[in-house]
Amino acid sequence: MESRTLQLLEFPKVLELVAGYCASESGAQRVLAIRPFEDSLTLAHELDLLRQWLTWNAETRFKLGTFPPLDGLFEHLGQPSAVLDLDALWAVSEVLGTAREAREVLERIDEERFPLLAALVGRNWPQKLWSALRRCLGRDGNIRDEASPELFSVRQEIRQIHSRCYKRVKEFIENEGLSNFLQDDFVTISSDRYVIPLKTGAKGRVRGVIHDYSQTGETCYCEPLFLVDMNNQLQDFKQEEREAEREVLRFLTDLARQEYDELEGAYEFLITSDMLAAKTSFAGDYDARTIEIGEGSPLNLRTVRHPLLMKTGGHAIPVDIVLHEGQRALIISGGNAGGKTVCLKTMGLAALMALSALPVSADEGSSMPAWGRIFVVLGDEQSIEDSLSTFTAQIKHLSGAFAAIDDRTLVIMDEFGAGTDPSQGAALAQAVVDSVLDKGAWLGVATHFPALKAYALSREGVRAASVLFHPVSKKPLYQLAYDQVGASQALDVAREHGLPEEILQRAEQYLLLDGSDTSRIVERLNELAVARANELSALEEERHKLHDKRLRFSERYEREKKVLMDEIRAQAQSVLQEWNKGRIGHKEARRKLAEARQSLAGTGSGVAAETPIAPAVSDELAWTDVTVGGTYGYAAWGKNGVVQEKDDRRQRVKLDMGGVAVWVGLSEIAPQAKQGGTVRPAATGTANVRKSASLSLDLRGMRADAALAELARYIDGAVLSGHHRVEIVHGRGTGALRREVHEFLRTFPPVDSYSLAPEDQGGDGMTIVELK
Repeated sequence: MESRTLQLLEFPKVLELVAGYCASESGAQRVLAIRPFEDSLTLAHELDLLRQWLTWNAETRFKLGTFPPLDGLFEHLGQPSAVLDLDALWAVSEVLGTAREAREVLERIDEERFPLLAALVGRNWPQKLWSALRRCLGRDGNIRDEASPELFSVRQEIRQIHSRCYKRVKEFIENEGLSNFLQDDFVTISSDRYVIPLKTGAKGRVRGVIHDYSQTGETCYCEPLFLVDMNNQLQDFKQEEREAEREVLRFLTDLARQEYDELEGAYEFLITSDMLAAKTSFAGDYDARTIEIGEGSPLNLRTVRHPLLMKTGGHAIPVDIVLHEGQRALIISGGNAGGKTVCLKTMGLAALMALSALPVSADEGSSMPAWGRIFVVLGDEQSIEDSLSTFTAQIKHLSGAFAAIDDRTLVIMDEFGAGTDPSQGAALAQAVVDSVLDKGAWLGVATHFPALKAYALSREGVRAASVLFHPVSKKPLYQLAYDQVGASQALDVAREHGLPEEILQRAEQYLLLDGSDTSRIVERLNELAVARANELSALEEERHKLHDKRLRFSERYEREKKVLMDEIRAQAQSVLQEWNKGRIGHKEARRKLAEARQSLAGTGSGVAAETPIAPAVSDELAWTDVTVGGTYGYAAWGKNGVVQEKDDRRQRVKLDMGGVAVWVGLSEIAPQAKQGGTVRPAATGTANVRKSASLSLDLRGMRADAALAELARYIDGAVLSGHHRVEIVHGRGTGALRREVHEFLRTFPPVDSYSLAPEDQGGDGMTIVELK
């Protein structure tokens, strides 16, 4: 990806936004160096890693601590004779401490759900270096006495000298009566030697050596003669201390050199975690997420927004950028300042971000092809220094890149062909679009050429779109209306920006004389498109309200069901306790448990309790009479089914009816009905049909095409049977089957909504589908 494309689409500014969320300078620098991945496998891995981090972070709210940079340290360690100083080793200790805390959190994750995060932690750890640093360095960053026996011994000697010096000086001052001549404490250090701070006028009272004076000149630092020997001993011990400390530093450096790979791995783990955490924070603030990228994926960016506009508080109005199957070019027309260039930049920037494994501010379900390169001709690119006009600059850039354009290329052209004769520029623009499409590439084009607008409506594989304006105020709405073209509205823009009315009236006269004024027709199209957009927005808002209402009812249902089940469970436990203690007999216990079951049915929770079912003709089935492989009738659907599994504890069976499997209770099945007869349940008095019996389809282990075909048949059967909720078990694994299932559900007409199951019911290994 050429740097010119990155600059024109303002990709570095987006990286600065993401880098601002990093906890470390190293992580921020690594984010600023992000570029689109050229290898599709690496990109897929990075996107999966980010998805897993986003999911895991939403559950844990993990926050990474700060850590210092170590980039220069690794280069220094490469020199055999180099010894790390105390500051460098302290930085290593801080990095390893932060890495250790992060590893301890990540080591507790579910490896089946988050395999890439588990692999991110790694198994190699610089244990020797980590243990040595904790033993040798104190919390204040200095070398501890216990770092080596030699250091411990010499520091003991230094402390003893310090104690003797204080004692001797104190006795001397008391005996000589010098307290009134001291300027400060009776002992201090100057030139790394113990001295007495005397008032300058009293320096003749003490025999010794004057080492220094204060800045004011009122104090002199005098070393009494009786301290000279002890100060000389102190210097010898100080030299031994420095040698002992140097040996400790050399020892720690050798350990760092021995465990170089492990240390570098821990550092890289921290930087990667910091980058992932920064992407996650960016995603939270900018409502961003990963989007699907694949060779056959369509260009489908739903409600995509430009992050820089979101940051500045400008017109970050979402826009849909969509091409249908077989379409590879989007040609946008319409008035000036209507948002054509912003749409193209948003499309290009979203592509760069997605190809760099960054979250994109677009809705769930968005997708794009796996482009390998993006080429941009954008804006006025004239250059006086290079003797290039706008038109010449565009041609030069396109000519330089044309040979490299292939079916994995996105070409973005803003006002290509401008700056020359309009008819020739339009013809050249059409020819360029034709040639680029012949190469199998993708295009995004903004234009004012009438010929190119007509071309967009007639050329196969090209989709036209127009930016919308308010029908009355002529203000831009920053929305796209597809499959139509828009007028340029140059006169309206000129009027808005203060051009004299006299000039505008003359321009309108010339336009009428030219006979090419189609503005009224286009304005009518714009009005219709705006009305349609408003209706769609209202419908979408209503859909969200209904969805929220359904969620509230569902949550209320789950809460009430839990309370009810807790009450029934408590009643059952109470009955069992009474029976265990011998207070009631076996029959009495069974009677009370039956009453509890009846009270559960009477609440109507998940039970259609209006119409009693007539008793069956056949005798009541016993649990021991039901066999796996046997055929039995299910009255709720009026069908016969084959028993696949039995649940002895709950006395439920899994009944397969023409490919649709459902768990039902013993009381809900009956012996197989005769040919042409009606299936009726076993005698249960006034028992009720569970209309919302739990339907479950297991797709694990199936190929994607076979799984989707089975899923379509399954949902059709459920809809025909009057069910509104089904469960799809696809497993966790790599998540590929889950994504295929979700993509199918997103466009399958009978599906109203879908979501991952709660963690206690399967989590992201199962999807719950609400049917219309």
